[in-house]
Amino acid sequence: MKKCIIGKKLGMTQIFDNKGNVIPVTLIEAGPCVVAQKKTVETDGYAAIQLAYEDTKEKHLTKAELGHLKKAGVSAKKHLKEFRVDDVAAYEAGSVVTVDTFTEGDKVDVTGITKGRGYSGCVKRWGHHILRMTHGTGPIHRQPGSMGVIDPARIFKNKKMPGQYGNEQVTILNLEAVKIDAEKNLIAVKGAIPGAKGGIVFIRDSVKA
Repeated sequence: MKKCIIGKKLGMTQIFDNKGNVIPVTLIEAGPCVVAQKKTVETDGYAAIQLAYEDTKEKHLTKAELGHLKKAGVSAKKHLKEFRVDDVAAYEAGSVVTVDTFTEGDKVDVTGITKGRGYSGCVKRWGHHILRMTHGTGPIHRQPGSMGVIDPARIFKNKKMPGQYGNEQVTILNLEAVKIDAEKNLIAVKGAIPGAKGGIVFIRDSVKA
């Protein structure tokens, strides 16, 4: 059975293993989530479940969202996310998914929204080299330089240029779930994950493990 859950990034810390090695981990408050919808191959063409996470007030949701949740007997929730699963027989609308579905040592993929850095230059955004900080170079030390060649008389697509940096969905693959605390709904994942503290992340078992 595939594992999945919605969580909130709390920040990074470090723990020690049995050999005394330091392991940098990211703490995630994962769940509890409620199954808001179950999709089957017969009715929808594919198997998936929709999880709802984090209580909110009904006035913060639309009538359509409230009707969708009430149909499954779920109270007002702030976040909804659909996960593909192999078999939905183990899930029922209104059932609760907790962090203890994962076990220590599991390989997981974590998806989050990276920190938004606004409009950034190509040095910060793409890691371009700067020009020499000497006289004669002019006030163009951090500019992108040549845009292209004369022949096509245009700039090719996908040219690395200044623009919006960050605030995009990123998935980190094959992270290890080092520690699970079912009482506090915490999962410690080895390494860093996308997003700022308090950001919503989606955790599923690894697709490439």
